[in-house]
Amino acid sequence: MRHRSHAHVILENFLEPYLFNGRVVESGCEIVSMYVDQFPRSDMARDVADQYGIRIYPTIREAVCNGGRRLGVDAVLSIAEHGRYGHTRRGQKRYPRKRFLDEIFEVFQASGHSVPVFNDKHLSYRWDWAEQIYQRSQREGIPLMAGSSVPLAQRDPPLELPHAADITEAVSIHGGPVEAYDFHALEVLQSLVESRRGGETGVRGIEFLDGNRLWNAARRGRWSADLAEAAMAAELGTPPKSLRRIPGERVVPQHGVIIHFVDGLKATMLTVGKSDTRWNFACRLKGESKIQATALRVGPWQNRNLFKALSHAIQNHFRNARPPYPLERTLLTTGLVESIMHARENPGVELATPHLEFTYRARKFSAFCERGATWQKITDEMPEPRGITGYPYDGRS
Repeated sequence: MRHRSHAHVILENFLEPYLFNGRVVESGCEIVSMYVDQFPRSDMARDVADQYGIRIYPTIREAVCNGGRRLGVDAVLSIAEHGRYGHTRRGQKRYPRKRFLDEIFEVFQASGHSVPVFNDKHLSYRWDWAEQIYQRSQREGIPLMAGSSVPLAQRDPPLELPHAADITEAVSIHGGPVEAYDFHALEVLQSLVESRRGGETGVRGIEFLDGNRLWNAARRGRWSADLAEAAMAAELGTPPKSLRRIPGERVVPQHGVIIHFVDGLKATMLTVGKSDTRWNFACRLKGESKIQATALRVGPWQNRNLFKALSHAIQNHFRNARPPYPLERTLLTTGLVESIMHARENPGVELATPHLEFTYRARKFSAFCERGATWQKITDEMPEPRGITGYPYDGRS
């Protein structure tokens, strides 16, 4: 657990009071046990465990049993992000999400009952493993929540698409690397288009584009630069002079992915510039000339405060054993990320995705989104503290 690692920025909202939409929230949860897979330099896990009286166990089974012989907790956080795990030949980080979940689920099976689980980010770097996780959770009645923190960020300007909106085209933009940030941008996309007219229908194919292929495709109208410009204008205030270069940002290789949904919706996931906090969306509704666009604001201190809304949603899931949004969203985005890494080997060639042609029903989750009031109390002028920090914030760093 390092500074700003996902374990850090999620756990602090379970261990201390935090702000959600400007009000102080107590988690209502007690962290009683931990399993830590790696202890890197500058690790915080042992200090946090000592400070809060949490026992660190040598295995996942012992942590989930809380030192006993059977399930000994009411809920489980599984955070397998960060750490040294190597990469596949396609560049995917081999985070041990499936191993973590398999060991958790084995305790449930041996104990004869399950409790709510949150899995941070996507289900696995492999589609077959992700599908196995999903199917087992459904078969054994395990209340499993997964996914990104970004769909819960403040939308500026506010954007709430009407239910069953007839969306004809959409774009989701990020400013980070392939795979890790692609996932978040895909979750943003799905969170905003999955409730469209007819519901989610799945994806029949994708196309990875980079370099000149990306811009030539825009010139041919295969994806809409005006949507991308509107999405960037939501963040910057005005459209950029060029999508290829954002003033003040390092120029990095850009890529895009054209996504063909079964129902005919066309979407594009696009990288623009270099910014770890860039999450923008725009779409076009049938019969309307005005583009709908928003920037998802994460608050001060990079992406650290983004996890307050996610923690609030997880805690609701732990109390009610019902995720605020469907697990199928993250099953789909997991499959899309893996498919992108395959399609990247043959840029400009459409890759069929018959395994992603599945439907699901969206769920209204706006009650779990930050609206911006928190950033009136935690401001950019405040120095970022180290370690576990609750609210009221005392200003020490």
